[in-house]
Amino acid sequence: MNRCEEDEFRAFVGVRMDRWRRAAYLLCHDWHLADDLVATVIGKLYQHWRRVSTADNPEAYAQRVLTTAWVDELRRPWRRERAAATLPERAWTPPDRVGDRELLVELLAPLGRRQRAVVVLRFYFDRSIEETAEVLGISAGTVKSQSARALEMLRAISYAKESQQ
Repeated sequence: MNRCEEDEFRAFVGVRMDRWRRAAYLLCHDWHLADDLVATVIGKLYQHWRRVSTADNPEAYAQRVLTTAWVDELRRPWRRERAAATLPERAWTPPDRVGDRELLVELLAPLGRRQRAVVVLRFYFDRSIEETAEVLGISAGTVKSQSARALEMLRAISYAKESQQ
């Protein structure tokens, strides 16, 4: 990769890395795994940058790599680290609205992994039904049904929380 291509790659990743990290966290609910997923995305983008940079939608490619990396991680539970008895001090606090993120993660937690992936791609990444179907390797009808079921469940959860207050 020449200097110009590398600068283009760094700019592309730099603008999107925080969003990818937050999206990865929404998928997996684990900041460490989210960082690993983003590292996977960056590595694959770098490896194929010449092809990715000339593609019609490099952002969609990156989102697909992120989602695929998460699904692959679910298939390999033996690779996950074991929790320690005591947690280290937290060295970094995300700069955005933590309370909103915690609420969002709590709302997404009861969804199945496919429903969660559909919701994150459709409503967080603002992907179309067709793009979401392509990224997840499912039909557009499945995206629609999973989205409808997920939104119905989220509304019910939200309504139940409001009723409790």
